[in-house]
Amino acid sequence: MPGIDECLAGAMSIAGARSASLVDWGSGLALGSLGECPTGDHETAAAETTDLVRAAVESQTFTGAEDRRSPLQDVIVTAGRSYHLIFFIDTVFDSRLILHLWLDRAQGNLAAARYRLQALAEELVLG
Repeated sequence: MPGIDECLAGAMSIAGARSASLVDWGSGLALGSLGECPTGDHETAAAETTDLVRAAVESQTFTGAEDRRSPLQDVIVTAGRSYHLIFFIDTVFDSRLILHLWLDRAQGNLAAARYRLQALAEELVLG
């Protein structure tokens, strides 16, 4: 079964990847991180990512009543030179895990990166 290290290594193999983190958005802690970091500190980035995720999850605008178990699949933030892809990992237990990929806009492909993150999340859960 692939573990956290393999999952993050797979995320870093995505063209244009600058960093990858697995974050518990319930606590705001990074369970693992690879690569550089936008803030210079992976724990700070994990906490700030958690703030964004919580705002989206708690919003009735973004979460539909039709799927309360896993209301969001991902969040994409577009910045001047980069993308931040935040992918929710759906598990059988009440997990609050996300994969956060910081992607260089000039070197990466947003659609391909999103597809690959989904596959990595499934591999992490299903093994």
